Amino acid sequence: MNVFRLAGDLSHLLAIIILLLKIWKTRSCAGISGKSQILFALVFTTRYLDLLTNYISLYNTTMKVIYIGCSYATVWMIYSKFKATYDSNHDTFRVEFLVLPVALLSLVVNHDYSVVEILWTFSIYLESVAILPQLFMVSKTGEAETITSHYLFALGVYRTLYLFNWIWRYFAEGFFDLIAIVAGLVQTILYCDFFYLYITKVLKGKKLSLPA
Repeated sequence: MNVFRLAGDLSHLLAIIILLLKIWKTRSCAGISGKSQILFALVFTTRYLDLLTNYISLYNTTMKVIYIGCSYATVWMIYSKFKATYDSNHDTFRVEFLVLPVALLSLVVNHDYSVVEILWTFSIYLESVAILPQLFMVSKTGEAETITSHYLFALGVYRTLYLFNWIWRYFAEGFFDLIAIVAGLVQTILYCDFFYLYITKVLKGKKLSLPA
């Protein structure tokens, strides 16, 4: 495993920990998009269908279990445990406008016409846009708590590091996955405006706000 993938995994894990601690410690899921979290749960579910049939390493299996378990734990806290604090009035992004086109694209553009491969491709495409409901929610409310900003930044860093992972694998192993690279580029581009605001505001002690 190269350093970029390891750093990306750690950044992703950090984002998950930040989110779970934010909700659990404050006993509130205010400012968190439940719709984005449902999409992420769908991403990990469809990506790791081989969890029980394809063993690669203890590290690989452990990370898969953590991603799936934490994604559903987050959804549970938002829609059940701390439901009273969930701001559904601002979490209004129409996720069907993401899921349906992504599902169609995964049927048309994939590596192999098998159920597992199509669902893996679906997860890659969906992950690239799963954060949109959260960014839309921040835009509607006008600002995000500092801890939520840290969560979003960690997610963005994870995706950016994975782009470097694909570049490294191309030059070191001759491996090239156009689907994963394009999806990663799309997701990184979506974070660009957020990165700028994070660096110029949050790191200076100000609250992050996105233009409505």
